[in-house]
Amino acid sequence: MTDAARSTPPGVVRPQLVLASASPRRLALLRQIGLVPDHVQPANVDERPLPGELPRNLATRLATSKALASAGQFAQAHPDVPAAILGSDTVVACGRRILGKAADEEEARQSLELLSGRRHKVITAVHLKPVNWPGAKASTRTVATHVTFARFSKQQLEALLKQGDWRDKAGAYALQGAAAAFIKDVGGSPSGVIGLPLFETAQLLRGLPFGHLPGSPPSWL
Repeated sequence: MTDAARSTPPGVVRPQLVLASASPRRLALLRQIGLVPDHVQPANVDERPLPGELPRNLATRLATSKALASAGQFAQAHPDVPAAILGSDTVVACGRRILGKAADEEEARQSLELLSGRRHKVITAVHLKPVNWPGAKASTRTVATHVTFARFSKQQLEALLKQGDWRDKAGAYALQGAAAAFIKDVGGSPSGVIGLPLFETAQLLRGLPFGHLPGSPPSWL
């Protein structure tokens, strides 16, 4: 909660900010721009790609599905409270091939071997779903960022795997982890690679019609 939100006059229903994810990285990114969600409400959705689904479509579909699932839960628990639900998903793609979260070290090794010495794409979508908010519309932003890895040796690859950063990471690496020693270039949104494109997220929140709520509560931003 920001200072502006805390100063909401008595009797005014302040809109809530809800993150449809339990990712500590997304929470840290929101805090980086001064936002602390009122609720962290992870959505349990099947993240497997559909047959023939392209990486960008997958990221957009999953971000939307997470936000909608969390919005339904919130609306049921708080039928009169306006809220902005943020859902996000990150997809790592090498060409049309989607590199998901590795199930084990061997799968992580295969992903990193594929990325070694190559440029790949990280696509992150964020979907904003308003709840109990007159005049507010759902909207989505999808950001593609190119990441280029230097080629690493077998010994360097094994050392990376031992660091354990591959766990729970799309593509088996983290921009803010040990793999950063081999990342030559990031073209686009670094925060999008980590899990939430901050500029686009802020733009979505700034576009909400706060004036449509009783008492015109201030924006989070």
